[in-house]
Amino acid sequence: MFGRRVDGRALKNVDPMVAITSYFMPMRCDAQVFLDYKLDYEKLARYIVEQGAKGNKFTFMELLIAAYIRAVAKYPEANRFISNKRMYARTQLTVSFAIVMEPKEGCDEIEENTVKCKFDPHDTIFDVAEKIREAIAANRKTEADNATLKLVRMLTKPLIVTPLVGLVRLLDRYGLLPRVLIDILPFHTSLFIANMASIGMPPVKHHIYNFGTTSLFFTIGAVERTVALGDQGKVVRKRNLPIGITADERICAGAVFARVVDYMMSLLRQPELLELPPETVKFDENHVYGIAKEQLKAEKKAKKNKKGTLAE
Repeated sequence: MFGRRVDGRALKNVDPMVAITSYFMPMRCDAQVFLDYKLDYEKLARYIVEQGAKGNKFTFMELLIAAYIRAVAKYPEANRFISNKRMYARTQLTVSFAIVMEPKEGCDEIEENTVKCKFDPHDTIFDVAEKIREAIAANRKTEADNATLKLVRMLTKPLIVTPLVGLVRLLDRYGLLPRVLIDILPFHTSLFIANMASIGMPPVKHHIYNFGTTSLFFTIGAVERTVALGDQGKVVRKRNLPIGITADERICAGAVFARVVDYMMSLLRQPELLELPPETVKFDENHVYGIAKEQLKAEKKAKKNKKGTLAE
């Protein structure tokens, strides 16, 4: 309430043309835009194979997430959200995605679970892959019973779910939703990503939810085969990895969005750049989080101890 939320800090120095869009388009479904991108499947596949030979197992989804995290380190505007017509910088960098559960013995029914991973803008592709691997391992087993599943099971009766969801929406609108619920709900996330290629589907242009704070939704589609002109003017066969992006256009200027996506695509053309941490990390109006926040706390503690020592 009054610009204070556990998951965000209200921004003050926002371009007026950007800030006013929330009043003309109060909901995310009003402001969602759709983009199509084609990645060089062959180059990314070769990189994944080369790293696999070194003992580093990466997936296309992990590379895409790592590129997004690196883009946030350079353009923190990509980690904003709109709530109750106000612009916020997130206090965390998170990515949500769905996974298919291991089938129960003697059952062919497909069950899904939703996972939310917390990252740091300093993370490399190695950090990203490890965090995702650990989260999937913990939530894919049939006996896995994470907080999201527990909450969903509670909401199976209409008499309970209708007033409860209404209360959650109201608390969320005024920034009163507690951290414990925000950590559980997959819709309060920097990015939601779906790997449609795993089920042989194209990159569906998925909507972004009005509920929650998700500002970006990425989808990875099944590999597309096409032909193009090679370097010597000859027709060559190519394989592309299609990416679908749905974005809330209200969180920053269109030119900034263009830079964010262009930077991500350039990183995915040179995925080896994701192996090293960024030289510098920027934060929206200095609202730091992750490693930077811990470093600031350590520096303040050191200064306090130094003053105490001098006083003695």
